[in-house]
Amino acid sequence: MASISRGKNGHKTIQFIGADSKRRSIRLGKSSIRQAESVKVHVERLVTASISGHAVDDETTRWLVDRDDALKDKLSRVGLIQGQAVSTLEAFLDEYVVSRTDLKPRTIAKLLTTEKSLVGFLGSTISLRDVSPGDADDWRRSLLKAGLSENTVRKHASIAKQFFTAAIRKRLIFSNPFADLKSTIRPNPSRFYFVTRDEADAVLDACPDAQWRLLFALSRYGGLRCPSEHLLLRWGDIDWEKGRIRVHSPKTEHHLGGDSRVIPLFPQLRTPLEECFELAEPGDEYVITRYRNTNVNLRTQLLRIIERAGLQPWPKLFQNLRSTRQTELEETFPSHVVCAWIGNTRAIAAKHYLQVTDGHFEKAVQKAVQQTAVPPRTESQPKPGAHEKPLVLQGVATECENSRLAEVAEEGLEPPTRGL
Repeated sequence: MASISRGKNGHKTIQFIGADSKRRSIRLGKSSIRQAESVKVHVERLVTASISGHAVDDETTRWLVDRDDALKDKLSRVGLIQGQAVSTLEAFLDEYVVSRTDLKPRTIAKLLTTEKSLVGFLGSTISLRDVSPGDADDWRRSLLKAGLSENTVRKHASIAKQFFTAAIRKRLIFSNPFADLKSTIRPNPSRFYFVTRDEADAVLDACPDAQWRLLFALSRYGGLRCPSEHLLLRWGDIDWEKGRIRVHSPKTEHHLGGDSRVIPLFPQLRTPLEECFELAEPGDEYVITRYRNTNVNLRTQLLRIIERAGLQPWPKLFQNLRSTRQTELEETFPSHVVCAWIGNTRAIAAKHYLQVTDGHFEKAVQKAVQQTAVPPRTESQPKPGAHEKPLVLQGVATECENSRLAEVAEEGLEPPTRGL
C-alpha cells in the first residue's frame, strides 16, 4: 500500500495512494531504513482508516502522540491526520451537539447536560488534546461527590465517551481519555417495587379525571412507556373488535420493526378507554388530550395522586409500573410473548424489569406445606395396589408347593422344612 524510496545522502520518502486515488509523498529527510519502515507501517494504517472511515488503531494512536510537530504537519498536509489547529472543549462540544440533527429533543437535552458538566469541570478553553485520562477520573469522582447515583454517573461517562469518539473520527485527537470509565448501566434491585393490584386500585380511585385514570392504567396494565407512548396513542390504534392496541414507540423506532408493537386490549384497560372515548370531542385524534403540553410534569402529579391515595411513593414511579406488569405477565405467558408486548428484550427484562415478589415466596411456602401434608410412606404401609400382585404370587406359590409335596409323598421322603 505504501513504499519507501531512497534519495541521496540517505534521505527517505514514503509514497502511498490516498483515499482520493492520488499519489502522495511524505519526505522523512535523512533517516535509517528501520525508522522509515516504522513510519511506513503507521502510514499504511492511517490510509486504511481514512478510506474505511474507522478510528485509528490504538498502537498507531499512541505512536502519533509521541511524534514531533514536524512529522505531524507532514501527515496533516497529505490528509492522514487533522491539522494542527487546536479545538477547545466547549467549541467542539457545541459544534457536535448542533450537528446531531438525527437525535430527539430529550436525547439532545442529555447531551447538553453532560457538556455543561464537562465544561464546568475542565474549563471552556481547554484543548481537546490536553484532556487526560486523569482528568476523566477526577471528573467522575466530582460527580459522585456531588451526590449523583452510580448509574447517573455511568450515563454521563457514556456520553463523554461519545463526544471524544467523535473527536477521534475527525482526527482532532488520537485517543479517548474517557475510554476506561465504566459506562454500563447496572440494575439496582433496591429500586425495584411491585405495585400490587390493591395499590393500583387505590391510585385509580384517587385520580382526578378519566384521562389520568387511563394514563395510570396504560402504565400499570398496558406496560406503556410514559409519557412518549401514551401521548402517541390514537383512537385509530385501538381495535375494539379484535381486542388489540397498536403502541407507537419513539424509543425503539430506530430498530428494525421497532416503531410500533401490538398489545392485547387487557380487561383492565377497556373500562378507562371506554370512559375516555365517551368524553372525547368529535374529531379528536389522540386518546390523551389534556396533558400533551411538554411543560406538564406528570411525575409530580402522580406523586400527589399516590399520596392522596394514602400510599408511599415507590422509587421509580412509571418504570416500576412497567416492571410490575412484565413480572405479572411472565407468570402466565411465555417470555418472548411478554417481551413483544412490553417492547424490550429478554436480556433487558432479566436485568432491569423482572422482580422477585412476596407472592413468589408465599406460593413457594404454600407448595411446601401442601407437600408436607402428604403422610410419608413407611415400610409397614402397603404400596398402592400392593395387595393385588402378592395375592397372585401367593396363589402361584401355593400351587407349586402342593405339587412338590405330592412328589415327596410318592417318593416316601420327608416334606421340606420352611425357613431354612
